Amino acid sequence: MQDRPYLFLDLEFTMPENKTKPSGFFPEIIEVGLVMVINDQVREQFSAYVKPTYFPILTERCKAFLKITQTQIDEGISLMELVDRLKQYDQLRPTVITWGSMDMKVLRHNCLQANLPFPFTGEQRDLAMEYKMFFGERNQPGLRKAVQAYGKEGVGKPHCALDDAFTTYNIFKLVEKDKKYLSKPEQPTIGERVDFSQLLKKFAL
Repeated sequence: MQDRPYLFLDLEFTMPENKTKPSGFFPEIIEVGLVMVINDQVREQFSAYVKPTYFPILTERCKAFLKITQTQIDEGISLMELVDRLKQYDQLRPTVITWGSMDMKVLRHNCLQANLPFPFTGEQRDLAMEYKMFFGERNQPGLRKAVQAYGKEGVGKPHCALDDAFTTYNIFKLVEKDKKYLSKPEQPTIGERVDFSQLLKKFAL
């Protein structure tokens, strides 16, 4: 990974109680977890709950799925504070890496709704799509399933934003190692280069 900064980001969102969404409903960010990595070293980590603006009361489904409480959200930072924080990280021009495309889509939409600038100006990568393409998967795997395919376990609890950001970082390291290995195959041994069966036949004549 050398000296390029990488920002591994995971966001959690509000969700409706069921498939019938309230009028005007859209997902709002309610938790952020991020890990800043430079020179293969974790330089900073950050996590916080975020107060939704348009639909501030969490549904029972959302609280149960994310194992989160209304009080935690009520005491969280604002979307503006989150965007300001992300803009500070963007000063390093990191490559922002998420698992899936939803995090960036929701962040863009939330910024648009709140008339806030999108905080990232550099490269953004969807690691789930890269994983799918690299391994030839038909469907895009979930974060925890992907890391288990490597014989590993995810960090901490699923759908905890900081734990998922660290898990994304761990998968990134594994995939990058595989890419490097395939791009630089080991040199064949002398035994692999020479067909000894043919040599033996030649000397038997």
